[in-house]
Amino acid sequence: MKIYISNYRNHWISPYNILETVCFWEKDEGVFYNLEDKPDHKYDKWINRLNPICTAIQKVFDLIHPRIKYVKIDRYDTWSMDHTLADIILPMLKQLKETKQGAPNVDDEDVPKELRSIYAFPEKEYDVDGNHFKRWDWILDEMIFAFKCKNDDSWEQAYRSGEIDWKSEACEWDENGKAKMFKMVEGPNHTHECDYAGMRIVEERIQNGFRLFGKYYQGLWD
Repeated sequence: MKIYISNYRNHWISPYNILETVCFWEKDEGVFYNLEDKPDHKYDKWINRLNPICTAIQKVFDLIHPRIKYVKIDRYDTWSMDHTLADIILPMLKQLKETKQGAPNVDDEDVPKELRSIYAFPEKEYDVDGNHFKRWDWILDEMIFAFKCKNDDSWEQAYRSGEIDWKSEACEWDENGKAKMFKMVEGPNHTHECDYAGMRIVEERIQNGFRLFGKYYQGLWD
């Protein structure tokens, strides 16, 4: 797999940007906006003159610094596609949590009771409730946990103990007395135990993390 995606281009120029820079004496920046609501505005004609110039400049910049979006998938990338994607998704989720500047709406049913909106009413009528951002942090943590476990299944060792000692033993023979079927039996040193109930709880949490990833996929933005 090879992926090359360039950074978002920040060379966008508009007539409003130019006027704000050139007309430095204007203290009210809003004077350059919503000119359609201000007939015969003194800057209206300059907006019309600058529009084609800005468009031409944008085309030149796009030619010099085009957006790169190259994705090449090799055949082996889909042998275990779930693991391949997890290697990419996990670090992205971690970075998103550190750099995010907002949070989407999260349903109360997807978080613990103490994080639900009914327990933290907004201070103002049109404001978000006090748990709005906490809910998104919790959702991201559950996603990160799921993909971390997908990448590294060593978490299972916490639910296992003892030594595994299995041996193969014949249990059925043919007419010539040759063994044709075997079964696995415990050896003398077999002390292995597994807390399957505990593992099931973790597996359910992992599956829920994947569910949340799908449900809130369009909320994964910075």
